[in-house]
Amino acid sequence: MFKLMPMDMKPKVNLNNKIKPYFYIINFAQDEESLCKMEMKCLFNKVPNKKYFFSYHYITTSRSPFVKGSISIMYTGKSLEDIIHKITVDKLSYENFKVSYVNYGDETLSYENRRKIEYEIGQNIAGEAEMKDPELLFGITKVNEKWIFGKYEKNNPEWKLHNRKPYSYSNALSSRIARAIVNLAVCNKLDYKLVDPCCGIGTVIIEALSLGINIKGWEINPMIAANAKKNLKYFCYKNVITTGNMHDIKDNFDVSIIDLPYGLFSSTTLEDQVAIIKTARKISNKMIIITFENMDKYILSSGFNISYKCFVAKGKFKRHITICQ
Repeated sequence: MFKLMPMDMKPKVNLNNKIKPYFYIINFAQDEESLCKMEMKCLFNKVPNKKYFFSYHYITTSRSPFVKGSISIMYTGKSLEDIIHKITVDKLSYENFKVSYVNYGDETLSYENRRKIEYEIGQNIAGEAEMKDPELLFGITKVNEKWIFGKYEKNNPEWKLHNRKPYSYSNALSSRIARAIVNLAVCNKLDYKLVDPCCGIGTVIIEALSLGINIKGWEINPMIAANAKKNLKYFCYKNVITTGNMHDIKDNFDVSIIDLPYGLFSSTTLEDQVAIIKTARKISNKMIIITFENMDKYILSSGFNISYKCFVAKGKFKRHITICQ
């Protein structure tokens, strides 16, 4: 259902010219599990059954709110000594590096054991280590009775600052969920053109812009639209929001993202909601829709097919997230 594009593949070639996979570590709250798995399906074309997996497909870890880190594998071995032997044979040499043992759930070691392993690996890499502010981070861990070693990339948490935007509402999506939804929209086609035609205070817009994705927003409520524009300005993003009715949109987009209004700030009827879905079908080839109730029959009657569904919960509220094409 979701296919990775060849142009997005970035296999790691190790020092022996053999293609090596990446090792990814994920984490999620219980009420976000189905969203995480749907995002992994879109990004990696697989649904992991554990909180880690291997893939030949590369993404920057900060792209996903659920990917906590990745190791770009350079060496594998049956023992730690195998890894050290390969490091010494290849005469690895780096400056300002640090070695970290990566705990990921199945394999957790005490602080003392982790430090011992890090020291043993670091001692065999030529060059000067830097413990406080390294330019290069290496990861070492044991997975399925095998040791793996390679360059380690952590999720940069700067995007979490988007939750501190000046204007927000209690019913708005969190930055975490919005970021995942943007990934559902584009999968690995980062050149897609997106639209959020009911953009509210701009949470989805901000996450898309932070990922370098082309997106535009519309908001019919002038006060909310003004606050959304202030949020964009606060994070130094260009204004891509139009104050106006989505039914007046003339452009076409690859994907529309709709957090379906349900009348908290503006009067909304079922007829209005159905009209929004129908207009989304006219202006986009694909739709990600977030609803508080099952809207399948209205989605199907608009001409969309339903590809995949999941949900997230927030207190007593349950949000349905549906991918439509």
